[in-house]
Amino acid sequence: MGKKYYPTIGLEIHAELKTLTKMFCSCKNDPDEKKPNVNICPVCTAHPGALPVLNKKAIENVIKVGLALNGNIADFTEFDRKNYFYPDIPKGYQISQYKFPIVSGGHLADFDITRVHLEEDTATNKHIDSPYIGHRVSPMSDIGEGEAGFSLIDFNRSGVPLMELVTEPHTFETASEAAKFATKFAKELQLILWYLGASEANMEKGEMRVEANISISTNPKKLGTKVEVKNLNSFRSVERAIKYELDRMTELEKAGKGSEIVQETRGWDEGKQKTFSQRKKESSEDYRYFPEPDLPKLKLHEAFDLKEMKKELPELPEAKRARYKKDFGIKDEDIEVYVNDLELGVRFSAIAKILTNGDKIKTASNFITSDFLGLQKSNSAVKMPSAENFAELVNLFSEDKISSRAAKDILAMMAKRDESPLQIATEKKLLQSSDESTLKKIAQRIVEENPKAVEDFKKGKENAIMSLIGQMMKETKGSANPTIARSSILGVIKNNDK
Repeated sequence: MGKKYYPTIGLEIHAELKTLTKMFCSCKNDPDEKKPNVNICPVCTAHPGALPVLNKKAIENVIKVGLALNGNIADFTEFDRKNYFYPDIPKGYQISQYKFPIVSGGHLADFDITRVHLEEDTATNKHIDSPYIGHRVSPMSDIGEGEAGFSLIDFNRSGVPLMELVTEPHTFETASEAAKFATKFAKELQLILWYLGASEANMEKGEMRVEANISISTNPKKLGTKVEVKNLNSFRSVERAIKYELDRMTELEKAGKGSEIVQETRGWDEGKQKTFSQRKKESSEDYRYFPEPDLPKLKLHEAFDLKEMKKELPELPEAKRARYKKDFGIKDEDIEVYVNDLELGVRFSAIAKILTNGDKIKTASNFITSDFLGLQKSNSAVKMPSAENFAELVNLFSEDKISSRAAKDILAMMAKRDESPLQIATEKKLLQSSDESTLKKIAQRIVEENPKAVEDFKKGKENAIMSLIGQMMKETKGSANPTIARSSILGVIKNNDK
């Protein structure tokens, strides 16, 4: 039996914070700005003599994240200079935090959290006619003949407040399990950032970037050589990159080439679906951290009312899941829809408050997650009807006044024009008929006109009766109550046999 390899994953997640201005200057923090080098000033472009000033809102956002994760909020904290040179770091150092982060400890989605700290984001490199587009390339890189391009720098992002969260390494049984839980963690953190209003955390825009520290070992209590995969910008990339890298390491170990696994930084090539080596991994000593002399030390317990901030936290995703399960008893899949779409969750809660009945609430949820979202997917212009009208629709359906087909059709009309479903059903003649005498006459005619179907039903073919009911529904343009339609047809067949 071959050796078992245990994967260990640690995550570093960067999220740009939602503030009006940048971290150390009054320039606009606008991730949607398309024109380069518009939101810049002497501070965020590092002109000599320009001094940084702290953004209190950014610090407050990180404290909220720490409280939401049940972390410890530091009493004393300070900022440090992280010294390294890239063209997108105009000062030649980044203002970050080292020994005294704002948050230490905490837990989320099976990962223990080491720290959450605050720093400034870098500028954006634009690589033109280069195979390295989208990747951060060291100016010392050996670019081969025919591969040369040139780079331009957009400083709009330089100095934007950036939260970095670092997890403790967590060991898993399999590569698939490790990749799955890492992705789950990143998604859950994104939700918390949304709920707190701390960050838009849009991965496609680079507002949230995931880096994974990956190693394998035959001993689950001992860490192997760590490789860091940088700047994963989608949840799919997170899962696939981790799985690929763990498989790569495992294959090297099995082939007796474990020495080829070195501590390095690797990138993820989305097109080739594989990682590639970028540079040797730096250690903290390489950055020559020292306290930032131009910024004050902070006493957070004095500057912020932490107890009041804790009280003011919104209901967080995990608590919302538990409440929806307890109060409404709806499917887990439906709950996830409302947890991920805050506005839709508010609309559903308003509908549930009107309906009160558990079965009707479940019906409402089915209409929302299956039918309404289906409409929205095919036409983004449709809008969720008012809670009152939606509840009325559910009541009409639950009381057998409209059929399932009619309910879907009425909802489609309501999504375009928010009107009373009863009014729509009346105008479109979609109310179900429960007039037994009228339905019995229609049933008599259908039975007489379809002797073969009647004979097949008598021989035990259940589909034959469904065919007769279908004809009756067609005859009544869907207005017949299906239960009464069935009983009418069965009654006619029974009477004809006497």
